Amino acid sequence: MERDMNVSSTSSVVHWLASLTLTLLGSVHPMPVTIDPVCTADTTAKYSLTFTGMWSQTSFPKQYPIYRPPAQWSPLIGVTHSSDYHIWQQNEFASNGVREFSEKGEAWTLMKEVEAAGERIQSVYGLFSAPALVGGTGQMTSEFEVFARHSFLSFIVRIVPSPDWFLGVDSFNLCEGDQWKESVTLELYPYDAGTDSGFTFSSPNFETIPQDKVTQITSSSPSHPANSFYYPRLKNLPPMGKVTLTKTKNNQIFSIPMEPTQFNQTGNEIGNEIEDSLINSTPLDCEVSAWSPWGLCKGKCGDSGVRHRTRYIHLQPANNGVVCPPLEEDNKCIPDNCL
Repeated sequence: MERDMNVSSTSSVVHWLASLTLTLLGSVHPMPVTIDPVCTADTTAKYSLTFTGMWSQTSFPKQYPIYRPPAQWSPLIGVTHSSDYHIWQQNEFASNGVREFSEKGEAWTLMKEVEAAGERIQSVYGLFSAPALVGGTGQMTSEFEVFARHSFLSFIVRIVPSPDWFLGVDSFNLCEGDQWKESVTLELYPYDAGTDSGFTFSSPNFETIPQDKVTQITSSSPSHPANSFYYPRLKNLPPMGKVTLTKTKNNQIFSIPMEPTQFNQTGNEIGNEIEDSLINSTPLDCEVSAWSPWGLCKGKCGDSGVRHRTRYIHLQPANNGVVCPPLEEDNKCIPDNCL
């Protein structure tokens, strides 16, 4: 399976999203709907969305992808909708659209699914995107609109490279009673779409049969030591990203997403300083193989001999993790064939 993102098609996707959003808006307003009693706000609200990638070699040192391709993020696909719709949902099976997006970064099937939901059950109000982020750290920004019947936000952004891993938000309600939330920041953690069984960022395609449900990845689950997120010393993984939602006074319904902002590995915007450190330092302990079998016991007749065994390093330590133990060991023994 091709793991690289084809980010050159982002502009065409964005323009298609713009026309689709206007179509969805046009199909929703004339419909006689019952206002969700949870939200009684009588106006629409416009929000800016800023996704911040926090995936660095400092925060996630294990098997951090440096090339072919290096760590990066796909375009973000977002939806505003009612409470009866989910673009993805934890502990449920991923749709074909989510499968294609999380495995290959292909968004067309996913967007068609969203469009169909908007036309069939009037659950979707708007569809928007933010451009791909070439680098594990940095920011991408977009805008969207919500109203009382469709006050929920969901989005998905693929981890690149990965088997089928992504970050996202499922059905976050921006309305509280008759008021819209002014500003919200959510920390984001990785999810497994349940469609590919690869353990590492750069694993080859290994289809999951039968398909599993969407699950959150933690420092101990999956529990296999080869997993790229396996950090048994950590109670919780550090956030891999965050999203900030800010209510604006802009009356524009849809705008072309801003170009992403890149950060260097220390968390500083290239050419500009940022106030807060974005990067957590995650200790990575040394991992070694099992001991080899003992070698022959060598020595002179009547004296004790010495035998030898070795092991090798699986994973070098990083960020003040536990250093590697000795790789060679000798032991006294009775010579097998004394001289």
